[in-house]
Amino acid sequence: METLFEQFISHSASWALFAIWLVAFTESLALVGLLMPGTLAMAGLGALIGSGQVSFYQSWLVAMTGCFLADWISLWLGWRFKRPLHRWRFLKKHKTMLDKTKLALHQHSMLTILAGRFIGPTRPLVPMVAGMLGLPVRKFIAPNILGCVLWPPIYFLPGILAGAAIDIPAALQSAAFKWQLLGLALLLWLAGWLCWRWWRSMPIGGGKTLKRLPRAWLNWLAPAVSAGALAGVVIMVQHPLMPVYLKILGKVLGIYTEV
Repeated sequence: METLFEQFISHSASWALFAIWLVAFTESLALVGLLMPGTLAMAGLGALIGSGQVSFYQSWLVAMTGCFLADWISLWLGWRFKRPLHRWRFLKKHKTMLDKTKLALHQHSMLTILAGRFIGPTRPLVPMVAGMLGLPVRKFIAPNILGCVLWPPIYFLPGILAGAAIDIPAALQSAAFKWQLLGLALLLWLAGWLCWRWWRSMPIGGGKTLKRLPRAWLNWLAPAVSAGALAGVVIMVQHPLMPVYLKILGKVLGIYTEV
């Protein structure tokens, strides 16, 4: 029975790694990625990593190969079918996003390729548009490799943090600590989003604001929430269960081993 159980775990881990590769590939593939809820899927798969069911470094490697392969297929598709793609009705529905991507690639090609990897709607578009524009491979390869290396761990991170928190023993009366971690994570996300909107409202960021969130509000709301998030981090670092949590994370990331 124990042998059968070990085989099942081994097969489950293999299937999980295949799922990670498939999500990274389809999320990055030209046009297909527009239809995929890849961010949520990557976070969910990150929870498997955080709970220790799948190796972090194996997951990182297969996700890298998935997004790298999809990006180069997308680049080739854009180069090979640029004329039919311009006439395709589906792309005409995304004309505004497509035009913005083309403009960004013309102005800052390498930065756009790298940044586009981390922005959901543009991730499956940037390599294809680069191919449609005939962007030289030498300008594409460096930011593409860097983006494919950095993207998986960043998108795995929320799930990894959640999975590691779940593994804190209940015997340590950790329920309140887990809720506090969740609250801090949401506060950090809100602070980051507000700072991004504040930057976007400035001329250097494009000068765009939300109707329900004018720049006058962002001028005090972004720093106030950021200060609250920073204070939350300081408080949580001093929590008695934080060393336990960090030890679990260390095991997941392979930087801590029991002697």
